[in-house]
Amino acid sequence: MTLRIQVLGPMRAWHDDEPILLGPPAQRTVLGLLVLAGGQPVGLPALIDTIWGDDPPASAVNVIQTHVKRLRRILEPARAPHSRSELIPYLGDGYHLGVPADQIDILRFRQLLRRAADTRAVEPLSEALALWQGQPFADLPQLAEHPKVRPIVAEHRAALSRLGAALLATGQAGRAIAAFEEVTAADPLDEAGQAGLVRALAAAGRRAQAFATYHEVRRRLADELGVDPGADLAAAHQDLLDEDVRATAPARPQVAAGRPVPAELPADVPGFTGRAYEIDALDRLTGAADPATVMIAIVSGTAGVGKTALATRWAHRVRDRFPDGQLYVDLRGYDPEQPVTPDAALARFLRSLGLPGEQMPADTDERAALYRSLLDRRRVLILLDNAASVDQVRPLLPAAASSAVLVTSRDNLPGLVVRHGARRLDLDVLRPEDALALLTRLAGDSVTGDPEAAEELAAHCARLPLALRIAAELVHRRAPATLASVVGELADHRGRLGLLSTGDPHSDIAVVFSWSYRDLPAGVARTFRLLGHHPGTEVDSHAVAALTGGTEAQARQHLDLLTASHLVQRTGDRYGMHDLLRTYARDLALRTGEAGLPRAVLDFYLRTAATAMDLLFPAERGRRPPVPDADAPLPALDEGTALAWLDAERANLVATAVHAVAHGPEWYAVLLAQVLLRYLESGGHYPDAVALHEHALRAAERLPDRHSAAQLRINLGVLHVQQARYAEAGAELQRAVDLASEVGDTLVRVRALGNLGHLYLWQGRYADSARYLGEVVAVARHSGDRAGEARGLGNLGQVRLRQGRHPEAARDLRAAVAICQDIGDAIGEAYALLFLGHVESSSGRSAEAAELYERALLIFSGTTELAGRAYALDGLGLVDVLRGDHGQAGTRLGEALSLFRRIGERAGEARVSNSLGAAAAATGRAADARTHHLAALRIAGEIGYRYEQTRAEEGLARLSAAGRYEMPA
Repeated sequence: MTLRIQVLGPMRAWHDDEPILLGPPAQRTVLGLLVLAGGQPVGLPALIDTIWGDDPPASAVNVIQTHVKRLRRILEPARAPHSRSELIPYLGDGYHLGVPADQIDILRFRQLLRRAADTRAVEPLSEALALWQGQPFADLPQLAEHPKVRPIVAEHRAALSRLGAALLATGQAGRAIAAFEEVTAADPLDEAGQAGLVRALAAAGRRAQAFATYHEVRRRLADELGVDPGADLAAAHQDLLDEDVRATAPARPQVAAGRPVPAELPADVPGFTGRAYEIDALDRLTGAADPATVMIAIVSGTAGVGKTALATRWAHRVRDRFPDGQLYVDLRGYDPEQPVTPDAALARFLRSLGLPGEQMPADTDERAALYRSLLDRRRVLILLDNAASVDQVRPLLPAAASSAVLVTSRDNLPGLVVRHGARRLDLDVLRPEDALALLTRLAGDSVTGDPEAAEELAAHCARLPLALRIAAELVHRRAPATLASVVGELADHRGRLGLLSTGDPHSDIAVVFSWSYRDLPAGVARTFRLLGHHPGTEVDSHAVAALTGGTEAQARQHLDLLTASHLVQRTGDRYGMHDLLRTYARDLALRTGEAGLPRAVLDFYLRTAATAMDLLFPAERGRRPPVPDADAPLPALDEGTALAWLDAERANLVATAVHAVAHGPEWYAVLLAQVLLRYLESGGHYPDAVALHEHALRAAERLPDRHSAAQLRINLGVLHVQQARYAEAGAELQRAVDLASEVGDTLVRVRALGNLGHLYLWQGRYADSARYLGEVVAVARHSGDRAGEARGLGNLGQVRLRQGRHPEAARDLRAAVAICQDIGDAIGEAYALLFLGHVESSSGRSAEAAELYERALLIFSGTTELAGRAYALDGLGLVDVLRGDHGQAGTRLGEALSLFRRIGERAGEARVSNSLGAAAAATGRAADARTHHLAALRIAGEIGYRYEQTRAEEGLARLSAAGRYEMPA
């Protein structure tokens, strides 16, 4: 039985992989002081001074002796009673710890650093830093600031800097960034660390972030120390300015196979009338563009003048000129609360262009650069609707002249014209003849029979298309009244409102809105007003029922009347509203005392989301927080419709959470994020997931709700792991561990440790992973958390498999299967069966492995877990290779690769690429095998996936040994 002790982080100890409870803080402090002594005796005075300082009790010696006695009993369970302790013997006037140096992490850490210094090798540095789990003695304040601890922290930072420099010198910029980020996070004024970070960011192609980093540290040096950057940092900045960085940027991310062709234009406007001159003008503007630069056209004009209708009509006319697709986004530039940020618009466009969610860059500049790269040499039309400013548009501009951009805005956007050569079309109200033509098309004989009244009506509507459509519907509704009487009523209503025509179209259109609004039944009018408070862009009838407090049938009836009045637009079973009408509705609601979004809407979304999650992920119901009941009628969801509802309402769910953080109640965002995590994670909706969790975390910290804050940090860590951002993931998970420890939440702390263990599994830190996961299983078992125990056993089984400990892996995984079957966790059961298949396959039992993979695939096929299905297909494909069924293997592996690319699971893509390499090698296709293994090597290297990186290297080595491939020097 081997004793191991950890002090780099919270203090822990293990016998083999079984955690040891070390007792109260004072007892652990005694052991910690013995560890710090490095094998030298520690006298009683030093022990007493550290624990009690200048005021020890009279019984201090006895208390120390009691702590030592208990430590001996805990650490030497096999020692015979009353026999001499070999582990903590009494020497002189104190005690000595007799544990070999390689079994204590701090001593092993220093051994490795000395070896790295002697050999100039990277491996000992990496191994030493892998031992670091956080601030030494993080759970023992008396030792965290001990004089012998401070040098350890400095040694760690120095080792990180050395590792970063070594990685950068060998072209591994991504890993170097993570090292330097850790250095600078610990000491933001460490100029050498900041200089290394600037160089690493530049080498990785992240030049904008490199410049931002330099300017931020320069500001801090001036503000806090009153000095300028030193020589090293200044030189790193000069390298940036001179573009003298030699390192190459990382490989371009892979988009989904087949280069998707987005077709996102809104439906053409029915009854579109006039604008022939403007359409010809757009043709001339785009045709006369400089062939060497991207074509940008702006349609500017007042609200309601028909900018979107004109842009949409023209875009449909010319779509054949853009065979690579059409992108569209409503930027909601004049929404006072939630305009679409460039960051969010870029994420949407990148997904439309085929980028998997896991590969989505976190930084806006990086997203913009990747967006430009994906549009290179493609002919795509980009329609940016309802932009408020140049800053909202500029990141969305492509670089390639082959694409075109059409922007609509109430602003003239002079910055686009001056800096980017945009051409502008100022859109005025309809010409008198076009306004009459539109009224005639919409209202028919009433207009042709009284042209003078029709002209007056068009004037009252300021010849704005939106107002004309609303007025025409009112004419229909007032039949058989004459057109002249309707116009007279409108003129009278203008007078009673006190709104004289001033030439401002908004004044005139407000009269038309009010005229239409006053014609609504009281209940429908109230629905219209309340729709102004909804933060989303479109709703369904169930949400409107929650908004109004009525039934779903009443909501549908109200929406139909509002649609007929052209006050809302219907698309399928969803309803949207022009932003001018939304503003008008919100103003009316505020004037009538209906201030804010009703609480019932939030309850509706939260309860329905929880119901959908219970249907999709029933075994995890106990891991999600309870949510309040909703008074509003809920949609009748089942397993087949739950996912469709979440997909349709995802934008509204995020929008309501953002609204709640700004206006209250803040707890809504906190609960919603925890409810939706599994859906957002499994669906690859990472930008939405991160945005939601960051808002929710802000709300939890403001409440304050530290328990939920810890949970949300765990969730953010999980999301970072899924996107292969391991440094960010480790930081969030460690913060969660610390926060859970501070508030005494054992279950949350264990969940954080479990996810840290899973992270270490991906990084190849198997011993660390096993230690954390062993603690997770023990605590879950003790507390009766069977789902947590099953998950911990499943992950622990994976670690054992990677360590080659197949019998133990099979034991843990079979136990996980049994628990999952007992609690009804189908997805957990399928994953445990999958890894049991890997155990059998690694042990040479292909038939048994195939049976397990088939069972897992059958379960996964009935769920939304596409990643699991792909992993099962990968396993079956490898079995097919062993059986010689190469056609079936190619089919299965190809389907697995397609699924992984679809959902953005880069780790899975690396795995299947290696499997395809093995399949190609088995049929003598050495060139194909080399291509697949190199692809796996590149992906695994980029995301830090040690296991698949090694597998790729071994595959290439086998090809080299067979004389089919020359290994790179």
